Amino acid sequence: MAEVVVAVTKKGQATIPKRLRERHGIGRKALVEDTEGGVLLKPLPSPSMEKGSLRSVLKGKSSKEIMEEVRRVESTRERGLSRRRGA
Repeated sequence: MAEVVVAVTKKGQATIPKRLRERHGIGRKALVEDTEGGVLLKPLPSPSMEKGSLRSVLKGKSSKEIMEEVRRVESTRERGLSRRRGA
């Protein structure tokens, strides 16, 4: 396990060395955990990597595309229900 000394600013900011950020996949945000041994930084996965079991269903669609599709389906469904009620 690598240990590195870093400076901490008055605001509590510290720079994570580039080689450690790259090795652990730390991007713009990280999870900070308070442990018995000290402070633990963990990489925070990006939303695109967190699709998990829905990855095959979403097929790389953006959240905007997904919402538009859901709205279209709901609108079609509502029109069908309205027609049945009116008939």
